[in-house]
Amino acid sequence: MTITLGRSRYNLTPTIRVSGFDGHCWSGWQAIGAQIQKTVQSLRKDKVVVTVECYPGVDPGRLLYAMQQIISFDAACQSDDAFLDQAAITALIQPDLTNDPVFGRITQLNVDSFFDPDKKQRLSNQITAINSGLIVVIGTGASVLCHADLLIYADLPRWEAQLRFRRNESSNLGVSNEQADASLQYKQAFFVDWRVADQLKTQLMGRWDYWLDTVDPHCAKMTSGAAIRGALQQTARRPFSVVPYFDPAPWGGDWMKERFGLDPSQNNYGWSFNCVPEENSLIFEFGATQVESPAINVVFYQSVELLGSNVYEKFGAEFPIRFDFLDTMNGGNLSFQVHPIQDYIHEQFGMTYTQDESYYLLDAAEDACVYLGLKEKINADEMMTALRAAQNGGAPFDADQFAERWPAKKHDHFLIPAGTVHCSGRNSMVLEISATPYLFTFKLWDWGRLGLNGSPRPIHIHHGENVIQWERTANWIRRELINRVEPITVGDGWREERTGLHELEFIETRRHWFTKTVSHNTQNTVNVLCLVQGEQIVVESPEETFEPFVVNYGEAFIVPASVGDYCIRPTGRDITKEYATMKAFVR
Repeated sequence: MTITLGRSRYNLTPTIRVSGFDGHCWSGWQAIGAQIQKTVQSLRKDKVVVTVECYPGVDPGRLLYAMQQIISFDAACQSDDAFLDQAAITALIQPDLTNDPVFGRITQLNVDSFFDPDKKQRLSNQITAINSGLIVVIGTGASVLCHADLLIYADLPRWEAQLRFRRNESSNLGVSNEQADASLQYKQAFFVDWRVADQLKTQLMGRWDYWLDTVDPHCAKMTSGAAIRGALQQTARRPFSVVPYFDPAPWGGDWMKERFGLDPSQNNYGWSFNCVPEENSLIFEFGATQVESPAINVVFYQSVELLGSNVYEKFGAEFPIRFDFLDTMNGGNLSFQVHPIQDYIHEQFGMTYTQDESYYLLDAAEDACVYLGLKEKINADEMMTALRAAQNGGAPFDADQFAERWPAKKHDHFLIPAGTVHCSGRNSMVLEISATPYLFTFKLWDWGRLGLNGSPRPIHIHHGENVIQWERTANWIRRELINRVEPITVGDGWREERTGLHELEFIETRRHWFTKTVSHNTQNTVNVLCLVQGEQIVVESPEETFEPFVVNYGEAFIVPASVGDYCIRPTGRDITKEYATMKAFVR
């Protein structure tokens, strides 16, 4: 759906048309049931085991109930019947969760860690002992309990899983905690559940007989395994956009609401996650039917084609670049914060790389600003004392006494290597270009306000003081981190500039200004772009290897490494004005 507001457009539900798989997609439980029954009959076996492996967030009980209405089976069991008891699972994952309300450690557990060996063996034996009939085994880890004659994967994007946490509709892996605070459920999912499930998912993708879209539990969609794998292969060979999502924030503004045609009844939208494949979705069109897949699936299944060989060797099957929006127009300052340096994030949290980032000003009011770095000759002990006093109910922290505040205008680019204190001020619209470990923000001061839940947001002064790079003061910031624009090359109707990031960061950014078609090449590394000026562009293949891809102002899009050559052409109603794109890639 494309929303048009005056001169603005924004595609809230970008789709990817899949070719070559007619008849491989079924919509609704009745059609799904008929296809499963047809396949079971075609196996011509006295005993058939249908295994439904579930991503965390998919409720196996509800899914089993839905299947009971459409399939005649003789026996059924759920994988969590063989799990450790909840007390044992809680003890198992506690070292990864820690006592911190926000941060944990990336788990080294796998799905087998959640099974009680005796229960698992008994359940496996019971399944084996059944001599005939249709048996359904369902749940996370179901695929490791026994051999599957038919393997169905019930999938769910992480964003939908988070929404279910907020609605108290979903529990974490192996425990019944639907009523727990959604932030704590998210924490367990981030550090444990999703890591465990992703490891298993990547092992199974090539074996899926069917793949199930469970985003809408009342109208599930199913494709053949070949069809969903084909969709992922086709996606990794063409430009595409993930489905963006928008979320309110304590400091949120109204720029996106007005410009992108979002729900006007919401108080604000502070965040837009418009290129975070770990949590965003892809919408595939199989003829007239649309299915919603986690975008991370293309990263898992087409790693080298999407990322490029060098990026894959460095990061594995992870998407290392993130684009998102931070909207403070008529809102407030973001928290005063710092990100962990590389050694610290690895030692404390088990992450292999850290969150270097930058602020690119998509728009700014006259009073917009960015706090970045420290004032010259400040006393570190005085600053930490002032932060702790403010957190303990004393005088509010005076950020202007210790941090340097810089005026910000449209198209400014502020570079923020890890360890640099920073904060986007009110009345700005920021395109944040960063490395992906987005959870790891150490808030030092939140301006004395409450979170959206009415409680203070967690502050991590003790972590922050361990990573602040105190030598990054105003003179160094001015020289190293603000608008480091370097001309690269020019052509007929276009020019290219390097705008960062800092040499301490692994992401390179390039800005192209153009009134005519610009040629690009991925250089065997994934490219992420955003149209930051101009109404609309078309991304095309010089060799016509992919369909022309339309991008509107503010939309982020991904060009897989495998694409190679591509061109960007201005279109829209006024192509006499200069257009601009920001492009990021791994150096």
